[in-house]
Amino acid sequence: MREGGAVRLAAADERARRLGLAPGLALADARARVPEIVVREHEPETDRLLLSWIADWCDRYTPLVVEEPPDGLVLEIAGSAHLFDGEAGLVADLTRRLGGFGFSGSAAVAGTAIAARALARFGKGGIVAPGGEPQACAPLPVAALELDAERTVALRRAGLFTIADLAGRPRKPLAARFGAELVGRLAALLGETDPPLSPRRPLPDFSSEQRFADPIGLAEDIALALDALAADLCGLLERHGQGGRVFEASFYRADGATRRIEALSGRPLREPRALAKLFMTRLDALSDPVDPGFGFDMIRLCVRLGEEMSPAQVHFDRDRADAEALADLVGRLTARFGAGAVDRFMPQGSHVPERAVARMPAISDRQDEGDWQASPPGEPATRPILLFDPPQPVEAVAEVPDGPPFRFRWRRVLHEVVRAEGPERIAPEWWRGGKAEPTRDYYRVEDSAGRRFWLFRRGLYGQEGAPPGWFVHGLFP
Repeated sequence: MREGGAVRLAAADERARRLGLAPGLALADARARVPEIVVREHEPETDRLLLSWIADWCDRYTPLVVEEPPDGLVLEIAGSAHLFDGEAGLVADLTRRLGGFGFSGSAAVAGTAIAARALARFGKGGIVAPGGEPQACAPLPVAALELDAERTVALRRAGLFTIADLAGRPRKPLAARFGAELVGRLAALLGETDPPLSPRRPLPDFSSEQRFADPIGLAEDIALALDALAADLCGLLERHGQGGRVFEASFYRADGATRRIEALSGRPLREPRALAKLFMTRLDALSDPVDPGFGFDMIRLCVRLGEEMSPAQVHFDRDRADAEALADLVGRLTARFGAGAVDRFMPQGSHVPERAVARMPAISDRQDEGDWQASPPGEPATRPILLFDPPQPVEAVAEVPDGPPFRFRWRRVLHEVVRAEGPERIAPEWWRGGKAEPTRDYYRVEDSAGRRFWLFRRGLYGQEGAPPGWFVHGLFP
């Protein structure tokens, strides 16, 4: 990397460090010390992608993973250490697997993230007993606070070289001289405070996972695993009165690769068979199939978005059963063809016909802005189901200026009106701003051949500037 006009080392492997080469050393000095040094161009973006890859892999230990660029990760393992026979077992498994991938590193477990990071970067790592942070961190250099270089140098000039030198001093004078940030970091390093972590991915509402002693790769084994995970996850949802709307399955390969598949449900779902079938449909429809490679050693199923879901007796509630059957169909179609391929229509808060309905993905968090205006049972529809976009102009003749037409020409065909009903007046929506639209008067008309049309006159005679015009907006069956 270039810094201050000089080319410097951005990183050094273990052998280079043993030879006295460290990050920040000028390349010329490094070559003078070790003439046979092998140098590669620093690629920060590649380093960032590699750290993200390792963070994805570490998700197998806990869903709460925090990236600490350029070379660190923080894992919150309080709820998952028991799966590895304790913290020591988890650290041993993690370092062994990373070593198999060709990575070396240092790991530490402590009561706060800052203490663990300091022990891993500036100490010998290891596992700190609860409450043992002050003793474990005491011999660390003040650089373990990871302040800026200016304040770190100022601490050393003041004769404060280790955390122990700072721990016994009054905090107010330290804050006055070196800033409140130093005091806050020192308190966290000593385990007195525990600042919250910001995980790289949102934590799931509920999750269930299954680890395999021998990696699995057959479709039948994956299906059985998903069945078991769906049953366990749905049991959790039922106990908490919840249903899932967005689910995610994570597949962890033995070689470190991770693949995540998301599935959406059209209704709150907690039925194991339906959930497992939803994911199998999603897996079958992937354009880029999930490759097991040398096999998956863990699969996790989690809920990314849930909703309250009260128990219901569907066998005596036909409407609810039909609604759930429709939602299941929407979920399966979405899983197979994608969220953008299945749409629904939602009522909107507008009387203007083309604005009264919006088209959007069938599975969406967006709520209706209005209510469907259905005709009374047994009565004919007041508006057609399908509309022309845009409305098609017609030539119309009316007996009175503001009355219904008695004759109109559309697509070169003349229609004689024998029945007309209306008008349904729709005034401009002035609150939307912009240029006001003319008033519309809608009529339901029937011609001599029995065909029924939905016509409207745009504008009022002598009141809204331009002469009114007639349009056909839809057809009735």
